[in-house]
Amino acid sequence: METADLVLRKAKFEDWQAMYQNVWSKAETAKYMAWNITTNIEAAQARMERTIAYQKTHDTYLVCEKKSGAAIGFAGIEKTAPHVYQEAGIALGPEYVGKGYGKQILQLLLDYCTEELDGKEFYYHTRAGNVASKALAKSCGLSYQYAKNKVDLRTGLPYVLEVWHKKLKANKNS
Repeated sequence: METADLVLRKAKFEDWQAMYQNVWSKAETAKYMAWNITTNIEAAQARMERTIAYQKTHDTYLVCEKKSGAAIGFAGIEKTAPHVYQEAGIALGPEYVGKGYGKQILQLLLDYCTEELDGKEFYYHTRAGNVASKALAKSCGLSYQYAKNKVDLRTGLPYVLEVWHKKLKANKNS
């Protein structure tokens, strides 16, 4: 799948170094996610092997910048009910934030759900403190639905998870 500046594709083992350098080792990227940073080469290589295995059975992808070819993030969706989808995480390395890439990714996922999967509804989740993620949801036409209190399993600290929603337009082929 492609946007103007990005390619979403399945991971290859040789992507481990770019993902380690651009995403997995970055505390700024992990801050609002449900994973811990990767701190060494061996852990990055093992993480890539797990990523490749996971992607074989899930609609999740690496995000690669077209101009450099480098893996700079990840994104995906999952089905939660018939015709209902949600994002399965969207993350970009800090050097790639603020370039419009997030909007390209989310719009691509929305289009994919509508056009390829006959999706009718889409849900998006963000932590209340993640201002950029909330702005992204709004910019793609999602509406705030509700919030729920959660506990970060990494830290044991509470946080507020916001749920956003969008009705998807009927597929032309339906």
